[in-house]
Amino acid sequence: MSEEHYLELCENPVQFEHASNVNNVFFDEANKQVFAVRSGGATGVVVKGPDDKSSVAFRMEDKGEVKCIKFSIGNKILAVQRTLKSVDFINFIPDYPHTEFTQECKTKNANVLGFCWTNWNEIVFITDQGIEFYQVFPDKRSLKLLKSQNINVNWYQYCPETAVILLSTTVQGNILQPFAFRNGTMSKMSKFEIELPVVPKPAKLSLSERDIAMATIYGQLFIMYLKHHSRTANSPSAEVVLYHLPREGACKKSHVLKLNTTGKFALNIVDNLVVVHHQSTQTSLIFDIKLKDPDCAVNTHQPVLPARSIHPYRIPLSGPAVVPSQPPVPCQLYSSSWSVFQPDIIISASEGYLWYLQVKLPPTVNLLQDKGKLMDFLLRRRDCKMVILSVCSQILEGGAKGSLPVVATVFDKLNQVYKEYLEAEQSYTAAMESGPSRGSAATKRPVRTQAVIDQSDMYTHVLSNFTERKGASHKFVIAVLMEYIRSLNQFQITVQHYLYELVIKTLVQHNLFYMLHQFLQYHVLSDSKPLACLLLSLESTYPPAHQLSLDMLKRLSTANDEIVEVLLSKQQVLGALRFIRSVGSHDNVSARKFLDAARQTDDQMLFYTVFRSFQQRNQRLRGSPSFNPGEHCEEHVVYFKQLFGDQALMKPSTV
Repeated sequence: MSEEHYLELCENPVQFEHASNVNNVFFDEANKQVFAVRSGGATGVVVKGPDDKSSVAFRMEDKGEVKCIKFSIGNKILAVQRTLKSVDFINFIPDYPHTEFTQECKTKNANVLGFCWTNWNEIVFITDQGIEFYQVFPDKRSLKLLKSQNINVNWYQYCPETAVILLSTTVQGNILQPFAFRNGTMSKMSKFEIELPVVPKPAKLSLSERDIAMATIYGQLFIMYLKHHSRTANSPSAEVVLYHLPREGACKKSHVLKLNTTGKFALNIVDNLVVVHHQSTQTSLIFDIKLKDPDCAVNTHQPVLPARSIHPYRIPLSGPAVVPSQPPVPCQLYSSSWSVFQPDIIISASEGYLWYLQVKLPPTVNLLQDKGKLMDFLLRRRDCKMVILSVCSQILEGGAKGSLPVVATVFDKLNQVYKEYLEAEQSYTAAMESGPSRGSAATKRPVRTQAVIDQSDMYTHVLSNFTERKGASHKFVIAVLMEYIRSLNQFQITVQHYLYELVIKTLVQHNLFYMLHQFLQYHVLSDSKPLACLLLSLESTYPPAHQLSLDMLKRLSTANDEIVEVLLSKQQVLGALRFIRSVGSHDNVSARKFLDAARQTDDQMLFYTVFRSFQQRNQRLRGSPSFNPGEHCEEHVVYFKQLFGDQALMKPSTV
């Protein structure tokens, strides 16, 4: 089924001249560039990178077959190896001399196996007798040896992301010696041994370069060893053994990925997942080393999902002979002409394409039945937000009470990530407010990944739709809403008022006023001004909501103005007066506001009472019952006189 293909080749591949038109095709892992070389460069070298800016075309003098060709970072200097003894250099820096210059390896009788750029002007020669670390001076057209190390080398691998070179030493090749490069320095890391499978004597196994790959997974450097078991061994299936290689300290075997089959394999890393391609079945497996069994010292992993083929890919035809109506040609997946490079690159030299391998998350949803495990898997992926929200909606569509524990698990997993982000944001804000402290590294603002599913995401994409869905059991709906609020409370995340509003609206919709009363009485729904206002609006449907609202506003103690407004809007003018007296605010409130409200009631005695109350306040505060001009009560004084006459006005008291 096409919807089950969870791996795909990128839509816009890097297209270069395929092998039939060129002598050699080279790939530079550091710059992600493909070099197509014709006639030793004499009839042209075309360099294609991930974008048009990194594409270059030039010619070189034909000085023999090209064994290796790479640009330094930023396409500043080109290095070309044509012999076993030296490497040639050409400047591509504007205004620098463009003529070639050469550097021979320093070690006598050594052969150059290859080279790696570790910086725009730093290069390492790897020979069969060790490594030589140079600084390149393009203006002087010369190199300076910074450091060298003598060691027997069978083959090497380079991880540009970490600038670590791995050398295979000893006869069997399974003692590996890594070197790290940083800012012009070369440091020797701890060497380690790869455990080879036991084979019957006198046969001996040696470690092949094809069975080793280096990659960064979850920010840590791993050596991946493709272990092919012999047919006589007890465990006939192959496995991938991961060795964690820290900057300092010993390299240790940390994970074993069970492939449950044998044959020819290739490895990629996509979105921190180890992808293992199996040629004979034309399928791929994915492993997530974070989905692990905590009881094992060395974690053994089974594939996260069942084996599936990469999504079919069609190559559009190009060239002068192409007829517009001609359909694209299907690409032969898992072809023997494919070359796989780290972390996520597949090259078909015969077809002239470089693809980036990608993970499609939607198909994984139906292939991974355990929703807790699915959440753990999705939360670690790059473009996960909308897929996670769709899974949440999918789980709630069931509507069965039995799924509540699953819902709770999912909410807790989401809110744990949400809480970690909030705490990181809080720490960052505190660090910024306290100013830079001496000796501490600059605090980086936490990156908000797609895995941070906040309350507005859940409300907008999941919960509001869920509460409006026809046919859903209202008990289940309320249980789900309360489960989400419980989870937020468990992680000490302040619940936003719109979630409480959703609960209240759902309860009112189903006439569950008794439950609403209980939720408010036992403070299941936290007090807030927006919530109190919502309760007020429910008074016509549920009269006790008015008093519940007032009680909530009183508990907030910062909502006195709101309470007065509410009471006045209900024409409970005396109630409002009593309230402001009870909280000691009588001396500060606007007389005009109360007189306006009293007049709107058309109750003359009520107006008299309120007017007299404020006259008494004026007398007490200022020694005169008159209103100050700033109080703008003139029209009410005129109205009072019309109703009750001048003699009814309170006279200033005389001592």
